Amino acid sequence: MTPFGTTSNGRGVDALTLSAHGLTATVLTLGAILQDLRLDGIPYSLTVGSNHLSVYEGAMKYCGSIVGPVANRISNATATIDQTTHHFDANFIGKHTLHGGTNGTQARIWQIAHHEPDRLDLTLDLAHGDGGFPGNRCVTAQFDITAGPILRLSITTKTDAPSIANLTNHSYWNLDGTDHMRDHCLQINAATYLPTDHDSVATGVIAPVLKTPHDFTAQTSLTLGLTPLDHTFCLSDQRRALTDVLQLKGASGITMSVATTEAGIHIFDNRPTYASIAIEAQGWPDAPNKRGFPSIAITPDAPTTQITQWRFSR
Repeated sequence: MTPFGTTSNGRGVDALTLSAHGLTATVLTLGAILQDLRLDGIPYSLTVGSNHLSVYEGAMKYCGSIVGPVANRISNATATIDQTTHHFDANFIGKHTLHGGTNGTQARIWQIAHHEPDRLDLTLDLAHGDGGFPGNRCVTAQFDITAGPILRLSITTKTDAPSIANLTNHSYWNLDGTDHMRDHCLQINAATYLPTDHDSVATGVIAPVLKTPHDFTAQTSLTLGLTPLDHTFCLSDQRRALTDVLQLKGASGITMSVATTEAGIHIFDNRPTYASIAIEAQGWPDAPNKRGFPSIAITPDAPTTQITQWRFSR
């Protein structure tokens, strides 16, 4: 454990390292940020990160972090949970909730519960009413590195009252160590995606990707001519066993294969810089307000565990 810096409100942030099987990860206690991820022999990080804490409180406030307690947008910053309407922080264009609000999980200092060379457990307590969300909730994020090499992240959320939870890692990826993505190829095992409105909120329509710019069912080059990507791809209609869902290949020869338990995966191409791509395994966005979307409800008797893993080869 190494001191990383001090936040603007005076709280200390530590950096913790995991290393095994030729893969080394650095995670910050602020936001459970995956700050750096390196393969042995590769002189650059595969994730976008910074050595300056102030950047994570500004322009890179979501970069590499676990966002939540509900990732993506909640339309009109309201949702009905257990027959009660709850109001949240309208931190997105003054109208909707984005990534749990201004003071979401990405802005919190997580506590170290366990740390060994190939594993790290961080915990975060969220009080009833925090950000408008009901229930006293405890979130545990477990990072571990296994043979493959694989970085695996398991996020468990428990509550003492009915609530909603849909957290995700919000890392940005570039497998070539360059300032662009045009030499990468992307493949997603999804036949449908969720169109959005002018506010980037899911409309509720489930649309086929076939014959659209959102068809990544085969390896597709990420060229600048592509339609901008800020969409969720539908992987299944409910949480399921860990399943391979996505592959990203760089000109470097490095391939990243993503597997997840989640029903969706959100892709954001980081325009206008187009220097990296966010890959966010999560439930479908705005689920509490969209009839037919997979539920993200949790109760004291039914906590949730979301698992995503990244496998690297070259």
